[in-house]
Amino acid sequence: MGVTLNNRTLVTVYGGSGFLGRHLVRAIARTGARIRVACRRPDLAGHLQPLGGVGQIMPVQANVRFPESLVTAAEDADAVVNLVGILFASGKQTFKSVQDEGAHNVAKAARLAGAQTFVHVSAIGADADSYSIYARSKAAGEAGVRKVYPNATIVRPSVVFGPEDEFFNRFGAMAQVFPALPLIGGGQTKFQPVFVGDVAQTLVAAIEGRCKTDAPYEIGGPEILTMKDVMERVLAYTMRSRPLIPLPFWLAKLQGALLQWLPNPPLTIDQVRLLEKDNVVSAEAEKDGRTLKGLGIEPVAVADVVPDYLEQFRPRGQFSVYKA
Repeated sequence: MGVTLNNRTLVTVYGGSGFLGRHLVRAIARTGARIRVACRRPDLAGHLQPLGGVGQIMPVQANVRFPESLVTAAEDADAVVNLVGILFASGKQTFKSVQDEGAHNVAKAARLAGAQTFVHVSAIGADADSYSIYARSKAAGEAGVRKVYPNATIVRPSVVFGPEDEFFNRFGAMAQVFPALPLIGGGQTKFQPVFVGDVAQTLVAAIEGRCKTDAPYEIGGPEILTMKDVMERVLAYTMRSRPLIPLPFWLAKLQGALLQWLPNPPLTIDQVRLLEKDNVVSAEAEKDGRTLKGLGIEPVAVADVVPDYLEQFRPRGQFSVYKA
């Protein structure tokens, strides 16, 4: 069951101050609905308020590791969206506490508050039997949500790209300073990068009840790229010339074991495990229409967006002229 988005509707977005969150908040704000943004540091979420009218967007404090902090954020909400997730574990922010138990906690808080619609963002690759802790925690989070909201809409994006992403920007920064770029596993892992704005449109459709709820939606962009393709695109967009060096999975795991102890690790063992499996939309989701195409959303291509925000990594920045 969805809700009609207008100025009488209240939507609570957990994790709404992050990369995907700001795009979703903007998309919801355009409908006139009021938005409550639940995040750990609402004092750092002021950048969201100009995305809507005066008083339309309200950041509030909530932490998925503390269930008692979640109910107030969901109070009187017509719909709740959970975006909370992490790329690597750090201290008490573990995959289990955030993406497994945390997702369940948000769903229980939403149910207690009486929200009729629940939308949960997971990831392509969520698998209870995966070797990756990240992928297992995503699957457990989905299961926890289903226990509370059997008709929840679950959305699994592939790698999400956009101006503030942690994917193309990270490789752009590497191309700027490293003499060579690694191709983990030979660079054959496949991705289907999806524009953050397209994911936001999907979530709005889910809030409005335009999505099926019997199985997760798998959201990917218009083309499938190998990791080697991605690196070659990054080098072209940043106007850099760097050799691409194949790195066996076993050696990448060894490096991840050393690097994962850094405050903001460039690589972890778990991330290498994720790269051992392709990250693309399944044939089943395509056949069942649980995709962007099924929702009538025309996906934005990497080439239409990424070159513009990777210009910061070019030899002369914005004054370097890129020709496609």
